[in-house]
Amino acid sequence: MRYFVGVGADESFERKVDMTFVPTIYYTPSTSVGLLVMASGLYRIDKQNRNIPASNFSVYTTASLTGFYRVGVNGNNIFKNDNQRLAYNAEFYAMPTSFWGVGYSAAMVNEPLQYIASRTIVDVRFLQKATKGLYVGAGVDFNYHFGRFNRKNCCTETEFATRLNGERVSYNATGISLFVEFDTRDVISAPQRGVYVAVQAKVRPKGMNNVGQTLWMGRLSANYYQRLWKGAILALDLQGEYNSEGTPWIYNATLGSSIRGYYGGRFNDLCVVTLQAELRQHIYKGFGAAAWGGAGNVFHSFRTFKWDETLPTYGVGLRYEVMKGINIRFDYGFGCRDHRGKLIHGAVFSFNEAF
Repeated sequence: MRYFVGVGADESFERKVDMTFVPTIYYTPSTSVGLLVMASGLYRIDKQNRNIPASNFSVYTTASLTGFYRVGVNGNNIFKNDNQRLAYNAEFYAMPTSFWGVGYSAAMVNEPLQYIASRTIVDVRFLQKATKGLYVGAGVDFNYHFGRFNRKNCCTETEFATRLNGERVSYNATGISLFVEFDTRDVISAPQRGVYVAVQAKVRPKGMNNVGQTLWMGRLSANYYQRLWKGAILALDLQGEYNSEGTPWIYNATLGSSIRGYYGGRFNDLCVVTLQAELRQHIYKGFGAAAWGGAGNVFHSFRTFKWDETLPTYGVGLRYEVMKGINIRFDYGFGCRDHRGKLIHGAVFSFNEAF
């Protein structure tokens, strides 16, 4: 009782690290039922300035009934007076997954092929404050993906290759990025007010990948958070991504994890645009609820963009705040209907907000 009543308080000013340990069951359409064990913490390098957000980190390991497992660490380190920021993410996972193909038509018509996707991701970025709320910086990331087909219910590698139009199953690439960010959020992990706009330009040089050519990527993220009435937060999310011609299937843009109701990676192509609005309402103690609506579109190029291929997303969810800025959430999302008229939908039981 003492734990549940006291949840939600930010003790990062009083402690070196305000820690919480969270073992929880979760569910997603991609991974089925699983167990997540996570240690999260808030800390402050600058304890004198109460107007800047706390630094945060999470260390986690997870496994599910499908054979999926993931280990990783991520966080944001806020330096003195918020003059510099260091963001990092490193993870490895192996996941039995489904692949429909590339493009809207493949995702709507094809039957999914099953295989084991294994991936190693390391991403580090450093930002320097230019003026109030504005940051510029650079980052480097490494992304290695390989597929395995030696398990029951998996397709053969030959079957899989027929949907890749000559592309390989496995790729690795190192990317170098430049960032410009404008950030006035009060809390990075669970904002209640503020604006966040980030522009990223990434190059994957030919000599630093096994694709055989230099790849380019541009990404825009924009979020707005506003308190409405007591306990209510309006959150808006706009995402856009463009990848150059020749980008392999595994580095394609997807609807992303924030578009709930769809199987992760089912809809993918070189470009994507998504827009969502979510209402978050505190109910009692650490409990809250959310409802959202929005749409997204994946397409090969701006010349081939089709409005009638826009994919809806809507749904409702529950929240529990295990500590200040760290939520466990259960969302049930609905999407479009496939070529058979079957409604695409699914549950997500995870941690932290979708955006």
